[in-house]
Amino acid sequence: MQQTFKLRKFKPDDLQSVMQINRLCLPENYTDYFFMDLYQRFPETFLVAEENGKIIGYIMCRIEVGLSNLGLGGLIRKGHVVSIAVLPEGRRKGVAQALMTAAMEGMRYYKAKQCYLEVRVTNVAGISLYKKLGFEISRIIEGYYSDGENAYLMTKKL
Repeated sequence: MQQTFKLRKFKPDDLQSVMQINRLCLPENYTDYFFMDLYQRFPETFLVAEENGKIIGYIMCRIEVGLSNLGLGGLIRKGHVVSIAVLPEGRRKGVAQALMTAAMEGMRYYKAKQCYLEVRVTNVAGISLYKKLGFEISRIIEGYYSDGENAYLMTKKL
């Protein structure tokens, strides 16, 4: 299948497009300050997917220091996928997979040893993509989302 999109790093000019995708695709919305803060702190893991000059998806992550839940021992750097979204017209083209793969490369740049994310237990497409990328379900987080839905915590060693 011919890839019709390209990935690049987020730029401040992309903010409105990214916020619009976030609002259209996800119930969890963030302030412009939140997006810009992640961009300024972790530019290597804030990426957009573009098709015909239009942004159709994004991923933003942060690097945290915490205990490994993969038995890596002690405090480690972990990449946290804060938000990923792809517009309906960009789905089923490998956009989310490409964004995830590139963001995990960015996490390695920051010396992260593992990656984790939360995903709605009802998000079958997301869960299946993350499993395909080597993530495993570590546990359920009760009532994680603002509407009360549970999340799976999924992790992967980098």
